[in-house]
Amino acid sequence: MRLLCLCLAWLMVGIGVVGAFLPILPTTPFLLLAAGLFARASPRLEHWLLNHPLFGTSLRLWREKGAISTRAKTGAVSLMAASFGLFCFFGNPGLPLGAIVATAMALPALFILTRPAE
Repeated sequence: MRLLCLCLAWLMVGIGVVGAFLPILPTTPFLLLAAGLFARASPRLEHWLLNHPLFGTSLRLWREKGAISTRAKTGAVSLMAASFGLFCFFGNPGLPLGAIVATAMALPALFILTRPAE
């Protein structure tokens, strides 16, 4: 079971790192999963991830307080709005598709905005 958790954790880290470069793929949820899996399999790797210079602060903030930094909230919601604007401008969707995409983006944005800020 430990080996399975380690393999899955590294897979989540890989997907999270790819998500740092692809706007459609989130980073933090995958790294949170990785931290949880590392907690079961390797406290040393969990410690490494939670103290990572780039990702550690946001992971610890979420784990300890369920909070998202104001900067991360602003960036996430702004990129969602910009993505929707580009989708509408270049894709010229009809009303039904536009409404589906708007809802699909609004629900995560609402979740992000209702989390405590730190």
